[in-house]
Amino acid sequence: MAGSEVEILRTVLDRWRSAVDAHEPDRVASVFTEDAVFQGLHPYSVGREGVAAYYAAQPLGMTAAYEIRETRRLADDVVLGYLEVEFGFTDRPALTVHLGVVVRRVGNVWLIGHYQVSRLD
Repeated sequence: MAGSEVEILRTVLDRWRSAVDAHEPDRVASVFTEDAVFQGLHPYSVGREGVAAYYAAQPLGMTAAYEIRETRRLADDVVLGYLEVEFGFTDRPALTVHLGVVVRRVGNVWLIGHYQVSRLD
């Protein structure tokens, strides 16, 4: 899949958002590499199992909306992205975080290899 850095990130993050919105933790995890370093708002994990467990623990009805702020092509098959993400909830105010991701091409598909959330109050 060729394309600009923004197109690549949108393709990957739209798959991620769709799975988050549907509360399908295994589908969320499938958007990550087998050895992904994942840092949400809780202790980090490595690999898809940790990603699935993290999203399985999130409340039903949680949604994600993102805006890409910056991108960099680090290599032909590696893209860095910096985003603002708003997680919506049914029972409390939305939470806005900053997200750094590194996506890489594995075979013919782009996957998240690194995911780092920061809260900047």
